[in-house]
Formats: sequence, structure tokens, C-alpha cells
Amino acid sequence: MSKENIDRNLGITKPVPYDKMSKEAQILRDTYTIKPDALIYQKEFGYYCLDEWIERGEIDEKTIRDPAKRKEMFGYDDEAQFFLPVIGGCAAPFYPFYPEKVLEDRGTYEVVQDKTGRHVLCFKGRRDGFMPEYLDHPVKDMKTWEENCKWRMNPESPERFEGLDFAMKSAIKAANEGQIVTQYVVGGYMYLRSLIGPLQLLYMFYDNPMLIHDCMKSWLAVADRLTAEYQKHVTIDEVLFDEDICYNKGSLISPDMIREFLMPYYQQYISNIKRRQLDPGRHVYIHLATDGYIDSVIDVYRDIGVDRMSPFEVASGCDVRVTGTQRPYMVMSGGIDKRVLAKSKDAIDRYLDDLLPVMKKRGGYIPTCDHGVPAEVTFELYCHYRKRCLEYR
Repeated sequence: MSKENIDRNLGITKPVPYDKMSKEAQILRDTYTIKPDALIYQKEFGYYCLDEWIERGEIDEKTIRDPAKRKEMFGYDDEAQFFLPVIGGCAAPFYPFYPEKVLEDRGTYEVVQDKTGRHVLCFKGRRDGFMPEYLDHPVKDMKTWEENCKWRMNPESPERFEGLDFAMKSAIKAANEGQIVTQYVVGGYMYLRSLIGPLQLLYMFYDNPMLIHDCMKSWLAVADRLTAEYQKHVTIDEVLFDEDICYNKGSLISPDMIREFLMPYYQQYISNIKRRQLDPGRHVYIHLATDGYIDSVIDVYRDIGVDRMSPFEVASGCDVRVTGTQRPYMVMSGGIDKRVLAKSKDAIDRYLDDLLPVMKKRGGYIPTCDHGVPAEVTFELYCHYRKRCLEYR
């Protein structure tokens, strides 16, 4: 094999040598291998504060809405993680989608049918950046599932493969650079909730388990078909399930229910991914993202090999120091108390000086706000927080 072909396959059929990676890729790889005292990768979870910063005159809109300028301003690292085309995100991966339309005008608010068939009460003309009120969901029983949604879960829908060539060229380039290649897929619980509704779903596990399993079979068919297509081009480093299965006291359903309704489909999906890997020796990190008290589900999700979790909401009782000690295999991100960031510079200093030395010594940790940065955090305080994080680089 020529040198050109060998180089082309780095990151795909074999790992990229450490010294051939970018600095940022090295830092992120060191995080995933939980290297003690390694440099801390610098990023943020997200923002709910930008409109307020602009409205209060703390920063101009052109600057703060530009990701490149935010990166420079806050000292974030260059991207070292590549996301394959997202399968579902926070809702069912339909194709075709429902038509989006306004169903009712309520003055300041409007009721909208979103692209996954939910009826959503939101601010008029503003559907993103806040938690809306969900009024209705498309699946009520087996009949509505089959008539409204199941056909939208056809894994062979041509729309699913639009833009594939461009996406795979970008994925191959990222893999050649040693970036973490991640498959982001809506978790089973999040998917079911988007179909049925958060309250109705809890009853449905008891009242119509056959419906739940049929929905999950469609989830597996779509997720597996798309991931298999991407795996023809790249090796996957990480599978990220966006699950949101916890509240502030623990899991929304029991461990037995997780094992009955979610685990078989996750296990099959992950097994298929590992079997198809172009680099068969590559470790596949399994990342579970859920709000709430995340520690309550670690043991059950460990059954599918979960070894990374986020965002460790502090107000729900999460503490990355405790989890990091109890679970030495766990890669973690999040865990920065958003309430502290809204208090004062002194409070931020005390908090970070207590947390970051411990986590840096352990390794395997990316500090971010434990959800999107809230509006209560001023631009000045957030800049101070970022300055202090960089001191612990």
C-alpha cells in the first residue's frame, strides 16, 4: 500500500498516531482516555443568555452571535469532535416531517404544529431557545401510531440520504485528523416521549407495552440503517444517546422498565455498530446525556457499556467529584453549577478553586455549564468564569 493510501486510511481503518493529531484532538483524546493532569478541553454546553446580554447592552449582537468570535472571546478550543448526521436529536427521526403550521392565535402566544406532529404553545414567532408547553402528541394508540407516524419511520426514505456525499467527505477529513467521530441519536425514552407525551408515556408502558415495543423496533431500524451507511466511510468513536430520562430525584421510569423497553434495542444497535467497524479494534464510547439526577441510572446503562455521561446538573444532586471517584472509568462533561455563575466573582472563584484541581488531577472531565448558560448569568460574570477555567488549563 502506498504512503498516500496509508495516510488516507488513518483514523478510519487504523488510529491516527498521537503526534499526527492537532493539539485539540490530542487534548480531547486524553480526556476520553482519562489521562491524569492532562490539559482540560475548553468548550461550552450552550446558551440561553445571548438575548439578555444583548438587551442589557453587555455585548453587541453581531459579536456574540458569531460562534468564531465567541470561541476567541471565551478561549474555547478548536473543534476536535465531528458529529455524523444527527438521527432524531430530541425527537422522532421522521421523514417526511409533518408540515409546520400555526393552529391557533392566542395573542402573545400561538399554538403550532411542529415537524414531529406535536401541538406546541409558544411565544408568537419564537419557537426556539426556551421550553414550550406541549399540548398534544401524535400517538395515542396502535391505530394512530400506524396511521400518523410509523410510515414516517421508513429507514429507506430517500430524504434520509440527501447530502450524504458531502457529510461523508467532512467525516473522513475529521477522522484523518484524529477527531472523535460521534453518532448522535435520539435516545429511546426521548423518542417515545416525543411520540406519546411525557405523562401519557408513563401510562403507556403499563397499558400498551406492545405499542412501545413496536415504536422501538422502528427506532432501531432507522438508527441502525443510517449508522450502517455512515460506517461504510468512517469508524465511529462514540455513540451519544440524548435520553433525558431523569428528573431531580432520579429516573422517570424504573430500572426494570429501562431493561425491558430500551435495553434490548440499545444492545442490538451497539452490537451492530461494533460488528461493522472498519477499525474493529476501536473502542466505542457510549455517551448518555440526561438532565436530572444522572447517577440514578448509571448502573442500568452500564449494561450497554456507558462510559461517558453529561451534563451532571448540580441542583439535582450531581457532583462530578463524587461520581468521578466512584466511577473511575467514567468520562464526564458538565457539572458546573449555573446558579453559582450568576452570583459573584468571589463565589465563582471559591467554587472553581474547590472543583477544578480535583477534576484536573483525575482527568476525563470537560467543565461546562450543567445546561445552557441561563439569562441570570451576566456577560461579565461569564467572562470571569471563562478566565478562571483557562487558568486551570
